[in-house]
Amino acid sequence: MIEKVNPKHPDKIADRIAGAIVDLAYKLEKEPKVAVEVLIGHGKCHVIIETSVDFEKKSIHRIIRRIAGVVHPDVNIVSQDKKLNKNQNDKIRCGDNGIFKGMPITKEQKELSRIARNIYSQYPYDGKYILDVDKLIICQSNVKTKTLKKLYPNATINPLGNWTGGTDVDTGATNRKLGSDMADSVTGGGLHGKDLSKADVSVNIYAFLRAQQLQSPVEFSCAIGDENIGDMPYEEIVRIAKEYIDSVGGFEKFAEWGLF
Repeated sequence: MIEKVNPKHPDKIADRIAGAIVDLAYKLEKEPKVAVEVLIGHGKCHVIIETSVDFEKKSIHRIIRRIAGVVHPDVNIVSQDKKLNKNQNDKIRCGDNGIFKGMPITKEQKELSRIARNIYSQYPYDGKYILDVDKLIICQSNVKTKTLKKLYPNATINPLGNWTGGTDVDTGATNRKLGSDMADSVTGGGLHGKDLSKADVSVNIYAFLRAQQLQSPVEFSCAIGDENIGDMPYEEIVRIAKEYIDSVGGFEKFAEWGLF
């Protein structure tokens, strides 16, 4: 049983805005420290950024408009905590406490990911999809139910009827759709809106990739300041995570669908 939401879901719009801000941070600094939270809905977009980067607010406003359209931006940029910043002064160390789980992706999860992407490629509007064995539920905005019924005749489609979706219907917040992004690998830390020194990003990606490689579950724990996770140097985990982020096109692109 698995749920996917597409890149126009309000929570994904929030994740994408956060990811685009992290992308900008990496353009402005080689190893930026940044953590972003986004809450969007009903004409407003609230953004809090804790960072080492000297952002211009107008650049953040441009990102918001590009991804979310015409909304009122409320952006608060503050310096990263001095102790957190000092943790990374002379070496890349674990940037947070946490527990992390990687799980192999199942055939069912891969299938729903394929279905979600196929629908979104034809109808790039807010949508949510569920697959439970042979029970498929499709909630897709801005398309007539009878149109989707021709493509997926056995699915439950738009139970409340045709709808418009988007941030005028529902609010969005960063890291609220981790089940969609990580499947059974969900842990306490969110994937989006953070630089790679943050374990929530780097160790979650590493654990997921390791589980696919081994085709078995893996688990890790860490404390802030750790230089190794198990027998792996934290700096190497960050390198692996960066390669993965680069391979998908950056943090904003990563935020569209998550890890699968």
